[in-house]
Amino acid sequence: MSTASLPTFTRPRFYVGIAAFMSLMVLVGFWPTYFGQILSGGTPNRHWVVHLHGWIFVGWMALLLTQVILAATGRIRAHRSLGTIGIAYGFLVLAMGLIVSVASPVIHVAAGHQTMDEAAGFLIVPLGDMVLFGGFFIPAVIYRNRPEVHKRLILLATSALLFAAAGRMQSYLPFLLAVLLWFSPVLVGIAYDGWTRRKVHRVYVIGLVVMVIGISRLALMGNEVWLRIGRSLIRAFA
Repeated sequence: MSTASLPTFTRPRFYVGIAAFMSLMVLVGFWPTYFGQILSGGTPNRHWVVHLHGWIFVGWMALLLTQVILAATGRIRAHRSLGTIGIAYGFLVLAMGLIVSVASPVIHVAAGHQTMDEAAGFLIVPLGDMVLFGGFFIPAVIYRNRPEVHKRLILLATSALLFAAAGRMQSYLPFLLAVLLWFSPVLVGIAYDGWTRRKVHRVYVIGLVVMVIGISRLALMGNEVWLRIGRSLIRAFA
């Protein structure tokens, strides 16, 4: 089947579906420790800055869903207008993510929940998420007038943010399955490209390679060179 013979609604519906799937990943991943507690009437024991970061992240997922629905229903002018706000919001996500990446281990060490080395080692995980997000989001802004590039970069940027949600699923999923789940939106996008275009867009190829390299940061969590950097960052803001 050629791309031209696909129903006209198929391609827009794909991005609505993948955005809904990624939102579901966030809900499932954070349900036991956050959303479930809120809906049951409890208040998750988190510092206010962590709560703020979490709801800014939820806002990004809501923005993503809104944008793909607008595009899928042909409301391109509204999609572009909201996209202007979305650019500013994306930079807010990046800035808040960087702040919390350092603030959270500082809070845990001060409260005695983690040792300095535990916090310093883990610091590379959220910082890596933000490096990946920024590395995909900023080019997505630059290429916003090239839809085929832009939408794939946004999918990659959002996938980078899902690492925390997938990581929390390790309480009931094997590590490798949780990693596969993190990669799954991009892998589905690649498969969809293969079906509709008979070739994979180079943005996905480059993005997948970057994500594979990015996950290798887990091997550095106990590395003394990184621990020195992590300790220095925590002490600078403690």
